[in-house]
Amino acid sequence: MQDASGAVVAFEHVTKRYPGTDAPAVDDLTLSVPAGEICVLVGPSGCGKTTTMKMVNRLIEPTGGRITIDGQDVTQLPAVELRRRIGYVIQQVGLFPHLTIGANVAVVPSLLRWGRERTAQRTDELLELVGLAPGEYRDRYPTELSGGERQRVGVARALAADPPVMLMDEPFGAVDPIRRERLQNEFLRLQEQVRKTIIFVTHDVDEAIKMGDRIAILQRGGILAQYDTPAAILANPATEFVERFVGADRGLKRLSLARVRDLDPIAPVVVRAGEDRADVRRRLDRSDELEYALLVDGENRPLGWIDQHDLRGDGPIDPEAATPGAPTVEPESTLRDALSAMLGSSVQLGVVVDAGGRVLGLVSVDAIGDRLRAPVRGADGRLHDVGEDLAASA
Repeated sequence: MQDASGAVVAFEHVTKRYPGTDAPAVDDLTLSVPAGEICVLVGPSGCGKTTTMKMVNRLIEPTGGRITIDGQDVTQLPAVELRRRIGYVIQQVGLFPHLTIGANVAVVPSLLRWGRERTAQRTDELLELVGLAPGEYRDRYPTELSGGERQRVGVARALAADPPVMLMDEPFGAVDPIRRERLQNEFLRLQEQVRKTIIFVTHDVDEAIKMGDRIAILQRGGILAQYDTPAAILANPATEFVERFVGADRGLKRLSLARVRDLDPIAPVVVRAGEDRADVRRRLDRSDELEYALLVDGENRPLGWIDQHDLRGDGPIDPEAATPGAPTVEPESTLRDALSAMLGSSVQLGVVVDAGGRVLGLVSVDAIGDRLRAPVRGADGRLHDVGEDLAASA
C-alpha cells in the first residue's frame, strides 16, 4: 500500500495570547517542517508545545501570524474540513468504546462518505500495516485490547483518510517503558513506508531525539530556543538553556540517533564444530580486523568466540572450547544499546543477527567510537564538528 506523501507545514510569526495573561503562550514562532519528516516539539511544562500543535488543526486559534500546509493558510478552510484532512493521535487514544475496532478505524472515511467496499478495504489495509491481523481484531472492541494494541488502532485511525499531516500528542506516554520502546520502533518503521509530515509533542528529550528528524526546543513563554536536527542540537547546543535541557550525557544521547545498520558490517570468520583447527587458523590470520572466530550452530546462530589460543595444534574444533556470551544486536538496534551490550562482553564485538537469530555480520566498539566523533550535518546543511569534549561525555 502506497500512501500519499506528506505536506510542508510552516509557522510564520505565529503568536498565541490568552485573555487575562501578560505573557504569550507562543511567541512569534517561525519554522518550517519539510514534507515527510517528523518534527518533535519538546520543552518544559508551560512552554507552549501542545498549544503550537493544536493551532495546526485549529483546536486552538492563533492570535497572530499564520500557519500553512503546502502554502494554504489553515484559517482559510472550515475547521471541520481541515481536521478531517489531518490525522490526530493523543495519549489516551480516544477510541469509541461502543464501536468495534474496524468501525473506529473507519470513522473519518465514513464521515467523508466513502463507499462501504472502499472503507472496508482501507480498514483492513491499515490494521495489517500496524501489525493487527484484520480477521482477529476487526470485530473486537477496545476493552478487549491491551494498551499498546489500542495505541496501534489510534495510529491506524489517524491514517485512515490518508492525511498528509499527522499530529501526535504524547502518543506513547501512557504505556509502560518496554511497550513504549516497541511502539516507538514500530512507528518509525511505519513512517518509513507512509512518509507523513508529523508534528509530535513530548516532554521527554530522549524520545524527541529518537523520534525526530528535526527538534524544536521551546522555552517557557513559547520562545523557540533551537530548531535543528537532533544530531546538530546534541553536537552544538545554541544556548545554555538548550545545553542544560538536553543533558550532560549528550554524547551518549547522540548514539541513540544511529542504528547498527548505519555502520559497515565486519565480515566474521565463521566456524562450526568439527572443522579443522589449522584451516580456521589460516582464515583468521588473513583477517586484518579480527582476533576471534565466531562459532555458530547448524542454523548459523552464534554460540561463542574461538580465540587463537584455542586454535593451536591440529584436529577438529571443540565446541566446548568456545568462550560463550557473544552479544547479539539487530540492524534496528541503536548504537547506544549496541555499545551497552558489547561493553559487558570480554570480546568487544557484537554479532548482528536477523529476526531468526542468524548471523549477518559483526560490529565493533571502535566503529561506534568513530561514528560518535564524526561531524554531523544540521538542518541548514552545515557540518558541525562534534569535538573531543562531546566524545568525552560518552
